[in-house]
Amino acid sequence: MAIRLEKGQRINLEKSNGSKLTEFCVGCNWGAIVKKGGFLGLGKTVQDVDLDLSCVMVDANGRLVDHIYSPLYRTDFLSRYGMPPGKLDSNERALHHTGDDLQGDRAGDDGLDNEIITVDLSRVSPAVEQIFFFLNNCGDEDFSQIPYASIRMYEGTPTRVKEVFASYDVAAESKYRGMTALVMGKLYRRNGEWKFSAIGDAYPDANICETIGRIITNYVK
Repeated sequence: MAIRLEKGQRINLEKSNGSKLTEFCVGCNWGAIVKKGGFLGLGKTVQDVDLDLSCVMVDANGRLVDHIYSPLYRTDFLSRYGMPPGKLDSNERALHHTGDDLQGDRAGDDGLDNEIITVDLSRVSPAVEQIFFFLNNCGDEDFSQIPYASIRMYEGTPTRVKEVFASYDVAAESKYRGMTALVMGKLYRRNGEWKFSAIGDAYPDANICETIGRIITNYVK
């Protein structure tokens, strides 16, 4: 049975049979915003929602050593914050992003993840001590306006879910009003083993670079 992650919860990366989980996916699913409109309110419009699932990797000294975020971010914008261009693979190809979804589900929840980062912990560089996963909204709306969004960690591939072992729901709630970024959680090494800690903090960050700066300043230990 999957663990419903709560803020601050720490979990071991284990399968249901007790063996260690080394290859898995972190996926995010969300929907477009459907609004009623038109004559007598009988019609409807669909507003695309562009969420970006990303991660950054830091070493034991808290330095940023690798990253995965959308290659669609303009390099001149990133350079103003001292950030490198976006890419879909980590340096050792231990982590891979399936690509940027610019819309969300337009016909209701299809149960599939819109963006996925695959993780192979056996290939992660020894220099990496912590891996932070986070979500940014690139549109004008905030999280309180998005009908649903959920993050899950599961054993399997982007096209086949074998076993979900942890999930985190981001519902359309008032507490997310004005919030456009979510620091979801981190993988971290402890006594030679990888563990996961749920963070679940939302912020009104204007862009991905602000969120990365926040992570390095406030969450790296």
